Order: sequence, then C-alpha cells, then structure tokens
Amino acid sequence: MEIIRVTTRRRQEMVDLTPRLARLVEEKGWREGVLYLFCPHTTAGLCINESYDPAVAEDILHHLEQLVPPNSNYRHAEGNADAHIKSCLVGVHLVVLVREGKLALGTWQGVFFSEFDGPRERKVWVKMVSTSE
Repeated sequence: MEIIRVTTRRRQEMVDLTPRLARLVEEKGWREGVLYLFCPHTTAGLCINESYDPAVAEDILHHLEQLVPPNSNYRHAEGNADAHIKSCLVGVHLVVLVREGKLALGTWQGVFFSEFDGPRERKVWVKMVSTSE
C-alpha cells in the first residue's frame, strides 16, 4: 500500500490528486489493474469530477456549504458536524482503472481530495491490484 500525504490550507478545499496519482502509477510501473483509494478521515472525502475548470470545485464546495451549513443545530459539539456530514455525502473511497500505464479517466475528469475541516495534514491510502488482460 502507498500513502499520499495531502496538506490542506483552508477549511474547505478540493485538492486535485490526479498528477500525483499519475506519477505514482508511472514510478511504480503499474500497467493494468484497479487502483483503490481510501481516505482514512471522517471529515474529508474523495471524488472524481471535472478538473479542467477550477470553478467546478468552487461550485461543489459552495453548494455543499449551502446544503450542510457549518452553523446549525448540531448535537456534535466539536464545531465540525457539517464536515462529518459532507464526508458522508462525498464518500471516502474510489476505484480508478489503470490501462496501459495510465489512469483511465474521462477527458475532463480528475481525482480530488475533498477537505471539509481544514487546514490539516491528511493521508490517502492507495492500493493497486494488477490484472492481466
């Protein structure tokens, strides 16, 4: 298993991991298989979405903020209940195919680490399962 370390700088932020994942696949010589990604945090998540226009990530964060505001009538007293809910909505795991040594993503797709309770030092666990085709 590999670990990608992510440093976030804002309370809510989407960090594009695509270049780092592509570099990891290349460095490890992984050719064909399934890349499993897992976020071991309860106030962050992982998603695949458009990486070409940064306004998309801004829109996602803005509307998640409207859907789950930071200050509401939460029972969780630590002040980050909204971040836990957003993590549930976004999810903490992904599967990305690897074909011919490259991430098999659509033209505009990127893999994002979604921070909801930053800034923090975070991790993403990465596991490659090779297949023969």
